[in-house]
Amino acid sequence: MTGTDLNALISSRICHDLISPLGAIGNGVELLTMSGQGNSPEIALIAESVENANARIRFFRIAFGAANPDVEISQSEVQNVLRDCFRANRTSIEWTVEGALARADIKLVFLVVQCLENALPWGGQISVSRSGANWKLDAKGEKIKTDAALWRLITDRTVPSDVAASDVHFALVTSAAENANRRVATFFSDTQVTITF
Repeated sequence: MTGTDLNALISSRICHDLISPLGAIGNGVELLTMSGQGNSPEIALIAESVENANARIRFFRIAFGAANPDVEISQSEVQNVLRDCFRANRTSIEWTVEGALARADIKLVFLVVQCLENALPWGGQISVSRSGANWKLDAKGEKIKTDAALWRLITDRTVPSDVAASDVHFALVTSAAENANRRVATFFSDTQVTITF
């Protein structure tokens, strides 16, 4: 087993273990609300924070967790995770892919979505589509921010040791692409970034 595989298993385990206590907090907030004690701005803030944390953890579990190429994930699960993650985001996401999908492909898609989020710090729209076996992700915004060194990571097999934790998704794209038997290509303009694989 490689270090990358172990890291993915560690990520899966962390996400799995965090979901239960967050669910318990959410249940507690719901009970407070039903009893009439939860109608306060403080409880509303806790409820919103728990929802956001749950959504991000479900997203991270797919993006950073283990992904067997033979395992599928349902279209509804993917759409639910993306809807919950992008509900209160400056960036919207449009998903037009139908049917059950290979988990390895979705792991790659989610990592690329995070890269595209970096390109849209002022907000915008990300669209995800597939034609046959070919995937296409487009990010559009009034302004696009691209760091050439980071974007090189998604097509370069060598992973530098100085990648910041906030940018680790860029460094993980190449291994996820290899696991999914995909080749990633990038295209840039002043208002758009397109990733295909």
